[in-house]
Amino acid sequence: MNRSARQALVRNTALALAACGALGAVTAARAEEKFTYMTNWYAQAEHGGFYQAVAEGLYKKAGLDVSIKMGGPQVNILQLMAAGQADCIMGSSDLQMLQARDGGLPVTTVAAVFQKDPQVLIAHDDVKKFEDLKGKTILIASSAQRGYWPWLKAKFGLSDSQTRPYTFNIQPFVADKDAAQQGYLTSEPFAIQKAGVKSTVLMFSDYGYPAYATTVSCMDKTIKSRSKAVEAFVKASMEGWKSYLANPAPGNALIKKDNPNMTDEQLAYSVAKLKESGMVTGGDAAKMGVGIMTPERAKASFDFSVQAKLIDPAKVKLDDAYDFAFIKAMKVMP
Repeated sequence: MNRSARQALVRNTALALAACGALGAVTAARAEEKFTYMTNWYAQAEHGGFYQAVAEGLYKKAGLDVSIKMGGPQVNILQLMAAGQADCIMGSSDLQMLQARDGGLPVTTVAAVFQKDPQVLIAHDDVKKFEDLKGKTILIASSAQRGYWPWLKAKFGLSDSQTRPYTFNIQPFVADKDAAQQGYLTSEPFAIQKAGVKSTVLMFSDYGYPAYATTVSCMDKTIKSRSKAVEAFVKASMEGWKSYLANPAPGNALIKKDNPNMTDEQLAYSVAKLKESGMVTGGDAAKMGVGIMTPERAKASFDFSVQAKLIDPAKVKLDDAYDFAFIKAMKVMP
């Protein structure tokens, strides 16, 4: 082969390699499938594992380009998902998702990060148990009427006449020694403690409240048409939660970027409570992996929802409301 032929061969080989490289870059870009997850509130430690999965590149490693959108008090995440603005959402509880299905929205829960619902009632320190709340003012949000309130009434003999609206402000509680208010174990007790008020925190799940919380819930059509993307999102998210509990700094940086009002002190308090309570890694998750749901627990939520007349069993079927296949196979162990 003469010199000019060799030069032509080298040149053509280089061009071919460059073309392959460009094609590889395009293929890699296409491999990162866009996926949007919408949370149920402003960014906080209770969302940490999802932010951690972004910060640590776990979603990208799984072939996804994930955007996390914040919810909030005026954001109807179910409506937005139905309109195609989110692929999956964070249900505050699986009970909420059962009711959405009862209302005609075909939504299915595929994972539940919190093995316990963090909902609590916070009372002044003269109260030692739920029964001590009889006759006191109880500040709850309107959404509680379609969630934990029917359970509290039935279990502890509380009444509707005791309730007043909760405005997501602790001051009415602080000012009234005969008041109790709703909250999350990981959040409001910290604000009340900072205000110098001694309180008793009563967590529903410690008394048998069946709900899961912080769910991954998706439209039926998304699960059918994008099952691989949903599977990849769920697995990377649970790996994110495992990572977040080990070292929350990367996730916290993104949380503060989305929610500048969030403080390091609040984040540290919330993470400590998540660990202390075994919210993510306790219960069935300790043996079956982060995000696990079991048919037995799901049935407990379903049965309560039927008994409390929150859903109509003629409209909602247990097997349609939950899909256990994704999370059961993953086993992201704490």
